[in-house]
Amino acid sequence: MATICEREGCEAKLPVAGRGPMPRFCSTRCRVAAHRARPALPVELTRRERWVRRDERKAPRTVDGGFASVTSPSTWTSHRSAAASSVGVGLGYVLAAGDGIVCVDLDHCLDEGELAPWAREFLDHCPPTFVEVSASGTGLHVWGRGDVDRGRRIRRDGVAIEVYGRGRYIAVTGERYGQAPAKLADLTEVVGTI
Repeated sequence: MATICEREGCEAKLPVAGRGPMPRFCSTRCRVAAHRARPALPVELTRRERWVRRDERKAPRTVDGGFASVTSPSTWTSHRSAAASSVGVGLGYVLAAGDGIVCVDLDHCLDEGELAPWAREFLDHCPPTFVEVSASGTGLHVWGRGDVDRGRRIRRDGVAIEVYGRGRYIAVTGERYGQAPAKLADLTEVVGTI
C-alpha cells in the first residue's frame, strides 16, 4: 500500500486512513494540483494537425477567422496553434480518412449532470477511452480508434447516437466526463454494434 502522496514532486506522507478507501494525496491542495496536471486531451489527438477553431454556431473556422473545411487540410492546424488562437469560442477536431480516429456522439444524455440509463449502458460496453462533455453540456463525445466509412445515426425513443470517422469535425471541449482516461481505446466492436 502506498504511503506517499501520489502528486508528482510531493514526498509527503499520507494521513492515516480511517474508514473508507486509503487516501491517495496528502492534502486537498495536492489532489487538486494532481487533477489539474493530468493531460486534458489524448496525445493521439493533439499530435495531429487536424485542429480548427469553432464559432458560436459551431461552424469550423481557421485560426485567422476564415471558414475551415473538413475536406481541405490547408485550413487545419496544430493543436498548439488552434489553442493559441482567439478566433471564435473554442476548438474543433477534423475527422479525416485514414486516421483511424472515431467519435461517437451521445446527444441529450446528460440532465443536470445525471447520465441517462441508455448512455450508461453504452459506456459500460466501451473499453476505457477518452469521453468528454459536449459543448451544449447535455451530451457526450466518446473518442477512440476504429474505422468508419460513413457516419451512422440512430434516433429512436429520444435516444440519439451518431458515429463519425471522416469528413466531419467535432467541437472539442476537453471537459472529461468522470474518470475517463486521456487515451483512445479501440472502439471497433462497439461501433460495429451501432
